[in-house]
Amino acid sequence: MHEIRFHGRGGQGTVVASILLAKAFFKSGYYVQTFPLFGVERRGAPVESYLRLDKEKILVRSNIYTPDHIVVQDMKLIHSVDVTKGLKPGGSILINSRNLPDDIEPFSGFRLAFVDADHIATINGLGTRTHPIINTAMIGAFARVLEMPPLDMIAAAIKNDIHIKAKQNVSAAQQAYEEVNIYGMVGNSIASEHC
Repeated sequence: MHEIRFHGRGGQGTVVASILLAKAFFKSGYYVQTFPLFGVERRGAPVESYLRLDKEKILVRSNIYTPDHIVVQDMKLIHSVDVTKGLKPGGSILINSRNLPDDIEPFSGFRLAFVDADHIATINGLGTRTHPIINTAMIGAFARVLEMPPLDMIAAAIKNDIHIKAKQNVSAAQQAYEEVNIYGMVGNSIASEHC
């Protein structure tokens, strides 16, 4: 079983990202569960969303406390939220960022990846320059990090569920898939797997 926790802010499409990814995995033959956790329901407030997937029926019906993977849709959250809380050793973290975080020590023992989803969303006309809608870019990048589901399943889920700017959302997912920077385990040094 894979358990994934998404961290984002209200208005970034964090919940929609987990739903689209769940639908892509479902079409790929997985059993899935996805559900959000809201604090204050307002634009800009921290939001969490969860996704479980397995080739067997999923009988667990609880929050995800020890995820295998983390998706962080807003780089600023790493300074205010413990995004690695409960993350299993060797788990992966995907961050929406132009560069690696200045301080990588909190990510020691985890695989780290980053993608500039803000830029990708902006050039694809998703949201505005100050409030880009990054969810489709992030799930495209995450598919590359996890090496599943296939990108065509991501595209199919987007086309099926997003009726406004569907082509641009598919383009953002594909671009992020190609541009994500994936690194090996963070420790004393970082070894790039591919960029």
